[in-house]
Amino acid sequence: MRTKLIAVIVCAVVLFAGKQVNGQAIKVGVFDLDLMVQAMPGYRTVDSLVQIYERDSLGVEYEYYQNEYARLDSTYKADSALVAQGKKAKALLDFTTEQRKKMALNIVYWQQIAQNKSGNKRSQLANPLFVVVAEAYKKVLARKKYTIVLKPQTYEAGFPIDNIFLAVARDLKLSGLPQELLYLGDDPDPAKQPAAAKPATGAKPKP
Repeated sequence: MRTKLIAVIVCAVVLFAGKQVNGQAIKVGVFDLDLMVQAMPGYRTVDSLVQIYERDSLGVEYEYYQNEYARLDSTYKADSALVAQGKKAKALLDFTTEQRKKMALNIVYWQQIAQNKSGNKRSQLANPLFVVVAEAYKKVLARKKYTIVLKPQTYEAGFPIDNIFLAVARDLKLSGLPQELLYLGDDPDPAKQPAAAKPATGAKPKP
């Protein structure tokens, strides 16, 4: 229901783009904060640091869970026999059982755990870039006063829409943008030359 409602709103705004509502023209722009951050030169460093974190920290953590599970499993089997013989308290076996279960869950759900940790690390490292981009984006919005801002791939080509990526790039004094961000809409400042195309600096397409 929510998706249908958004689609109806988007269609209505786009169909009436350029017309007057209460004496003001509806202005539609396209922008995505994440994609703009990924286009920043500094994002390549973020990407490299995340890869190091995944290899060195997360890799070591996963290896620890595997080794610890193997140790606890061996202890559990040995203690089970001793408990059966009355030579060891069952409480100790229960403790080992619980610890082994925790290690097993970490291994089973490791992919999700690692993705969450990697995502948190990326967000932490990229936060200064987000702050800079968000500030430039706010300035463009205040200057252009858009009625609605859509993300790429949420509208059909051919409708009148401003490419806010170009305006934000100018505000940040970027020398260029990734090719896929250059032709998403019209230049908000046609009197100025659009940002020159150049290979993306660490940018990755969104899943």
